[in-house]
Amino acid sequence: MTTTATYQPMTAKEVTRYVLDKQPLFILDVRNEGDYNDWRIEGETIESINVPYFELLEGVEGIMDRIPAEGKVLVVCAKEGSSMFVAEQLAETGRAEVFYLQGGMKAWSEYLEPVKVADLKDGGELYQFVRIGKGCLSYMVISNGEAATIDTLRMTDVFEQFAAEKGATIKHTIDTHLHADHISGGRQLAEKLGATYWLPPKDAGEVTFEYAALNDAEEITVGDTQIKIQAIYSPGHTIGSTSFVVDDRYLLSGDILFVESIGRPDLAGLAEDWVGDLRNTLYNRYKELSEELVVLPAHFGKITELGEGGKVSARLGDLYQNNPGLNIHDEAEFRRAVTENLPQHPNSYQQIRQTNMGKIAPTSDEQREMEIGPNRCAIHDK
Repeated sequence: MTTTATYQPMTAKEVTRYVLDKQPLFILDVRNEGDYNDWRIEGETIESINVPYFELLEGVEGIMDRIPAEGKVLVVCAKEGSSMFVAEQLAETGRAEVFYLQGGMKAWSEYLEPVKVADLKDGGELYQFVRIGKGCLSYMVISNGEAATIDTLRMTDVFEQFAAEKGATIKHTIDTHLHADHISGGRQLAEKLGATYWLPPKDAGEVTFEYAALNDAEEITVGDTQIKIQAIYSPGHTIGSTSFVVDDRYLLSGDILFVESIGRPDLAGLAEDWVGDLRNTLYNRYKELSEELVVLPAHFGKITELGEGGKVSARLGDLYQNNPGLNIHDEAEFRRAVTENLPQHPNSYQQIRQTNMGKIAPTSDEQREMEIGPNRCAIHDK
């Protein structure tokens, strides 16, 4: 009797659960070696190997000794098609539990996992949206039927649907700065819903659209219960970078401060001009804030930064003890650390900045391609 080879799709959402729940998963990545080395699915219990697709056109027999005999095997490629072809071959060998990544790494790059950060006073809620495949973090503050999104990603339908599920109307979309690693969805979402789009004016000198100026000490109220988002001017990653204190307990630090690193000042080509601002923000301005504030950054660089449930956060006082970027006490050494030997730039970062200024309008497919790869916003993301 002939056995039909069976293999199944696995969604990016399902893969995310393996990563966050620390369940074992073996990945056969069939992209070319350069793409694999640049960016791949990682996790504490994720094991992966890279065998380019063109090496498997004649069959998979030559790599079977590298694939575990038991457990789930996920085949991954850029878009999906090549992984389906290889997954079918694996299944034909009699190998059980074979899967392919539905939508490929493009789908992995775009998936957002909502994680509840906390209940806020007077019934409000704060959520973090973890873009696990790219390291981006967005936020939503919900209170009394209203919502505000912060550092909204271009997958705006996710935020719109989530707010609707919570019975809230998005009234504000806010960017902490002009992003260079991903395309903002804040303006698009605000225009669709009739919300207010906020942007720091010092980052908006070249934008082609109208916006609400997010100035230092600005207070944005969400709902009738006075959950205030207080703006704190914190330049360094960009000249307009602005942080927020939410509910007097949470510091949304944008790309200035991360859990294991600090922001880079060079993505607008002005590292030497902005390094002093970066140091002042981290070593003076933030020092004036309560050490009990919980830092919620706009990015993470390593999978190790994900905590319980996938949440990325840390107490500000603990970061002053443990974050290497906050412990470079010699100013000249600090200048060297944030301007020399930095990781390579994010993919297409100049075009992404131009898009976020409204100067160019790439198609959806072009935007997706521009964002492929890691974010590289920190000085230690190597």
